[in-house]
Amino acid sequence: MDLTGAVHLTLASGVAYLDPATAVFDAMLEGWQRQQRTRFLKASTIAGRVLMVRRFHRYTNQYPWEWESAEVEAFFDHLRSAGPRPITVSTARSYQTTLRMFCDFVTDARYGWVGECLQRFGRAPTQILHEWNSIVHVTEFDGQPGRRPLTYDEVQALFDAADGRVEQIRTHQRKGVFAALRDTAMLKTVYAFGLRRAEACGLDESDFRHNPKAKQMGQFGGVFVRWGKSSRGSPPKRRTVLTVPEMDWIVPVLDQYSSEVRPRIIGQAHPALWVTERSGRMSLRRLNFAFAEVRDLAGLPQELDLHCLRHSYVTHLIEFGYPEKFVQDQVGHAYASTTAIYSGVSDEYRTRLINRKLEQHKDDLWGRERA
Repeated sequence: MDLTGAVHLTLASGVAYLDPATAVFDAMLEGWQRQQRTRFLKASTIAGRVLMVRRFHRYTNQYPWEWESAEVEAFFDHLRSAGPRPITVSTARSYQTTLRMFCDFVTDARYGWVGECLQRFGRAPTQILHEWNSIVHVTEFDGQPGRRPLTYDEVQALFDAADGRVEQIRTHQRKGVFAALRDTAMLKTVYAFGLRRAEACGLDESDFRHNPKAKQMGQFGGVFVRWGKSSRGSPPKRRTVLTVPEMDWIVPVLDQYSSEVRPRIIGQAHPALWVTERSGRMSLRRLNFAFAEVRDLAGLPQELDLHCLRHSYVTHLIEFGYPEKFVQDQVGHAYASTTAIYSGVSDEYRTRLINRKLEQHKDDLWGRERA
């Protein structure tokens, strides 16, 4: 069949290869890449998957038609015990999914790789990952236990450290005051709107919106997120995140940055909200570095990363009393179960909730007795 990635479309016929095994393997990978490109998957996603398959090939020193389950089991056993930082469960599951998808591709008779390998090498590729040698998905969250929402005191300590860094640079008359002010405003914006890294870096000045129901917010009544997380080859998802009253302190922060700081950093027109000293858009790596630097100054655990601010936003909105559906729409989750994973309400909040329910129950009982 003339399916994208079929053997007769990627492997030249009638050619005597000096190294047929390598030629067929490379053609397999090229066909697999073509198949994924037709699904409009990101180039980085495809490249990472191909690198994973090649890594497994180098470890086994065998080709797909020679692979057996014993090789994949030895490979993941090696990853668990090799080096000072063993592989995490979520990363291992991602690797296994990649290898399983590649094996599904080369064992699908419609693409012709089974017949080609039988003809050339006398062996056909098989699926080497099954239920009995794959990670069982039994919990909703596979991340590191150290990654959690920040408490209110930790958020305050983080922002105090960011402000203190600005004052320290200004006091010592060092360069970088405006860059430090930018990083501070950027981290506060990530928390105040519950943004992902790519969403924050992709913001333009024109993305902020007026909210007619909250005129006191001015031009920062909401933000239009254009670079939301995409899935399965879809374009980035869009949403509007409203500025909640509990986060209205972000309005003067953004106003000062837009009117005083940003014009001093960039000397030419640029649509990006967060700009570098070289008149470019802020990178994901620089945003991660800014958080790590301030986190260490605040003395917070190193297990906390930038994404924990998004977890904190979800948790704090729930503790503020916002409905779960509103929180879900604010952060752009397709399913409420995903939002639930992000939340980590405090014991104090749960105690207040129980006490409120007990008081309500007591009032109901008292009303029935009087009746």
